[in-house]
Amino acid sequence: AARSMSDSIRQEREHPGGVMQDREFLRRAIELAETHSKAGLNGPFGAVVVRGGEIVGKGWNRVVEDADPTAHAEMEAIREASRTLGTHDLNDCSLYCSCEPCPMCLSAVYWSRIQRVVFAASVEDAAEAGFDDARILTELARSWTDRKVEAIQDLRDVGRTVLRAWAQNPRRVEY
Repeated sequence: AARSMSDSIRQEREHPGGVMQDREFLRRAIELAETHSKAGLNGPFGAVVVRGGEIVGKGWNRVVEDADPTAHAEMEAIREASRTLGTHDLNDCSLYCSCEPCPMCLSAVYWSRIQRVVFAASVEDAAEAGFDDARILTELARSWTDRKVEAIQDLRDVGRTVLRAWAQNPRRVEY
């Protein structure tokens, strides 16, 4: 079985602001979830990105409202923080979420280089409410040949040519 982040979470850690400030930002994420899901259109998830004790990005689940399966609270908060700060590199930020991030959102945490995630409800709690990430985690652990989504690789040489050209471009901005 896949391990959730909560199985290995550190409850408290030395950081500026401490546990009280964590709770303040976590409460803000939970408020966003509650406020924007009351009407039933949006999922019950909220998130804020914090840098230097200030919220630089906030988001709530907008999947149905925006007809966008990637419009999760964490993704929206990370996008807004990146726009606000003018960078994709959020390594000096923390993410506060009303619920433990799903696999997609956790991947965005790694891509954005966020170093710290603080969350309220667990993936198990989300599953009880009908948001079960277990099937996605199970699929991700499988090879492409064993997944339910069909995968076809073609034109590999052409794709590799583009990758090699980018790797050799002296003007490329690495991320």
